[in-house]
Amino acid sequence: MKEFKNKVAFITGSAHGFGKAIAQKAASRGMKLVLVDQDEEALNKVTDELSKTTEVLKIVADVTEENNIYDAVDKAMDQFGEIDLLVNDAGVAVPGPIWELPTRDWEWILHADLMSQVYALRKVIPIMMKQENGGDILNVASAAGLLTAPGMPAYYATKFAVVGMSEAVAYDLQAYKQDKIHIHVFTPAFVQTHLMHSEEYRPAKYTDKTDPYYQSKAFKMGQEMAVKDLTTGLPMDTVPDTIFKGLENNDFYILTHKGIAPLVVKRAKDAVEGKAPNLADLMKYPDKTHTDTTLTEF
Repeated sequence: MKEFKNKVAFITGSAHGFGKAIAQKAASRGMKLVLVDQDEEALNKVTDELSKTTEVLKIVADVTEENNIYDAVDKAMDQFGEIDLLVNDAGVAVPGPIWELPTRDWEWILHADLMSQVYALRKVIPIMMKQENGGDILNVASAAGLLTAPGMPAYYATKFAVVGMSEAVAYDLQAYKQDKIHIHVFTPAFVQTHLMHSEEYRPAKYTDKTDPYYQSKAFKMGQEMAVKDLTTGLPMDTVPDTIFKGLENNDFYILTHKGIAPLVVKRAKDAVEGKAPNLADLMKYPDKTHTDTTLTEF
């Protein structure tokens, strides 16, 4: 994507974190915005800020509901007549071992982090197929879609799914000769996002306050781990330039922490050689997931 001015960006999860930062950058590049989020108060603030410099359509919606995504896309098309950049950013994080994590938490993260993207892709790709200039799609995944570590199997599962889905969609677009639609997958490691506040936005349908898990040691440790990891990550203001440079270069993978490269390569090598994940081996690597943005030789 080379030109941004007067183009339309449709961004989910736009009240906080990456979505908000991408919206701010898009506005600075002259894009019109469709901002979608379930946090109405925070979304109002972002809308008030960005509507001073560009045209903004605000849509309060829970993206775990399929029809909410479809309705939001319809509203965007009614107002702007096109969607040039789709940013699938909405997501949550739920730590905890699989033998303790309630299945409702799996349902929540699968619908928020994966199925919300499926809904948007199903609705927006046919629109982009009809547009003269096609469009660009940015699926927000994570370094957790390229490598694994203990503590968050549900999060890793959804992010690997997003990466795999994005690759498969890229193949399908090529197979159907849709060379004007460009897909990208954003795979950041730890950044100072709003993700550690996921519990504040848990929908009622995924809530059961009587479940003892939410008072358990595993749950509390997971929340503490999230705070530690995210508050020591990259500052958010370093990220939008990386994303927009990736869009301009038509990069498929857009990474923030290239220091994770040895871990990604080792995982692939272990798979080819039939080796099981080894925690002791993993812990030998310096922590590349917080602030290392350089490409390490391997």
